[in-house]
Amino acid sequence: MIKELMKRNITKAEREITEKRETVQNTKMRQKYHFMAETGWINDPNGLIYYKGRYHFFYQYNPYEGFWGQMHWGHAVSDDLLHWEYLPVALAPSEVYDDHPRGGCFSGSAIEHDGRLYLLYTGTANNGNGFVQTQCLAYSEDGIHFEKHQGNPVIGNPPEGFSKENFRDPKVWRHENKFYMVCGGQKDNLAAALLYTSEDLITWEFVNVLAESRGEWGYMWECPDFYPIGDKYVLMFSPMGVHDRTAVYLIGDMNYETGKFIYTASGEIDWGFDYYAPQSFLDSTGRRLAVGWANAWDWMPWWKDWGPTYRDGWCGWFNIPREIILAEDKTLQFKPIKELDQLRADELTVETCEVRNEPMKIPVSDGNIYEMQIWIDLKSTTAEVFSLILRSDGKKQTVVQFDLKNQMLGVDRNNADDWSKGTTRSPLTLANEDQMHIHIYSDQNSIELFTDDYRTIHSCNVFADKNQNQNYIAADNGILKVEKIQSWKMDI
Repeated sequence: MIKELMKRNITKAEREITEKRETVQNTKMRQKYHFMAETGWINDPNGLIYYKGRYHFFYQYNPYEGFWGQMHWGHAVSDDLLHWEYLPVALAPSEVYDDHPRGGCFSGSAIEHDGRLYLLYTGTANNGNGFVQTQCLAYSEDGIHFEKHQGNPVIGNPPEGFSKENFRDPKVWRHENKFYMVCGGQKDNLAAALLYTSEDLITWEFVNVLAESRGEWGYMWECPDFYPIGDKYVLMFSPMGVHDRTAVYLIGDMNYETGKFIYTASGEIDWGFDYYAPQSFLDSTGRRLAVGWANAWDWMPWWKDWGPTYRDGWCGWFNIPREIILAEDKTLQFKPIKELDQLRADELTVETCEVRNEPMKIPVSDGNIYEMQIWIDLKSTTAEVFSLILRSDGKKQTVVQFDLKNQMLGVDRNNADDWSKGTTRSPLTLANEDQMHIHIYSDQNSIELFTDDYRTIHSCNVFADKNQNQNYIAADNGILKVEKIQSWKMDI
């Protein structure tokens, strides 16, 4: 019965996708090289895995409209993380533990075991006594068609004292001969990461509170991710209740005997408005890759302006995949994957030049859909502040300001379009006193900026008109010495 009910709901969702696919994909505001769903609403990346020679992306999905709703799991596969084949919906709400208009099959992760592909996800339901979240299991023999475990939920309740309505987003991994899972939890209105272990992915035992907030990290951690890198472990999550911090990481050491993670450093994955719920996975070469949802809740969608694409029957995409690297100073770098280089076309280069108050136009063959890299000679620069003016038509524009004197970086999109508001700010490390490198990816509706050797990142959605295709660099009261600028249009 479980199998048949979900199958019917998947068929219904696929019918909706088929009816709307062509219309949605021909709308003018679709992203060009960022991952999107075919239609409808998309948010958290789920179940990211390299399985049987292909990359699998699952994702939170409402196929029926461009707003958050009853959550399904969409599914797509790729050979190169650039070009995607959409597969049938993997999970649809169908059972008493995961079927509710404000619930469904919430976020989770994937793991391969004995050739099968297993999905661990949060079932969210409200059966008259408030929302309850439980951890559930589904599996597939072919990596395409999934069945929910007959004994779901595999974890029905959080540990005593923890909230039943804030218990979600399982991330599973294997260590030695056991499976481990971390879930977001909440106790006394403070966030925690809860650690479980299992021999078979079905019977789970609570181990310990892996890590917790005492107020400094908010009241709930969404989409926790835990993994080893180098000689350290990393816990990533999106915290609720810490203002504009949408994705952070903690670095430390793991004791599997006690189930405790002791962190000694912390950092920001992305300072922008639009990076949330990143999930990481290993590919066949051993790279640790991370993908995030290009938005954030602030806090839930019924009071946030998501931009104009909902009018065309869709909303949301993923940020470009990034490789996570543990640097020598034990901080994390997040580098755009090298596969993106394959999309470069029509390279334009500006060699050594000096920029003053008058903005200098940056040549780009496509001023909307591009990659750009800039190298600044800091030793020869006398300006204390310089700016990048991006996606401009002379009136509307996004302004990135580099305050060298005060070591601050800000992205101002208050005049970027008819939708976006706000300014993001972050420290500017300037670890290399001689040179600054800036790396930018612009798509139809987004700008992602990397600097500080890929430690400081700002991702912001900008719903710019196609005529906003001019890009400039300008100095403030001094000379900005530019070593080199390279740009490419991105041709998918």
